[in-house]
Amino acid sequence: MAARTTVSRSGNIGSAIVNALLLYGINIWPGWRVLPFLTADMGRVLELINASLIAAIIVNVVCAVIHLRALLALGNLVVVGIGLAALMRLWEVFPFDFGASWSGWPVLIRVLLGLGIVGSIIGAIVELVNLFRALAGLEPRPR
Repeated sequence: MAARTTVSRSGNIGSAIVNALLLYGINIWPGWRVLPFLTADMGRVLELINASLIAAIIVNVVCAVIHLRALLALGNLVVVGIGLAALMRLWEVFPFDFGASWSGWPVLIRVLLGLGIVGSIIGAIVELVNLFRALAGLEPRPR
């Protein structure tokens, strides 16, 4: 059990570091503006993307320190919810301009955003079930 807890904690710390690097890369260096296919409308989506990354950092650090299944499920539910809001805002604003390149890019991006939205909804349902199982004291199935 101790080895599994150590793996979980190191995974939480690793995830927090990756999210912190993404937050730095998007906002500071090199910044989202270096990507030629993103328009100025990306600024209308950036707050939700940043909120999702910050929430993920906080949840992972807290769960590395306090290892409770219910807390992890609740934190993941919050992160998935904010991420879903960011995906829906990306769908609405669609801050992408591919210029004269392949005309299928907008359709492909819409399909990927749609898959992300559906995946987030499924993830939220899974985390809700995990939360209720943890609160009820039910252990997850062994792997």
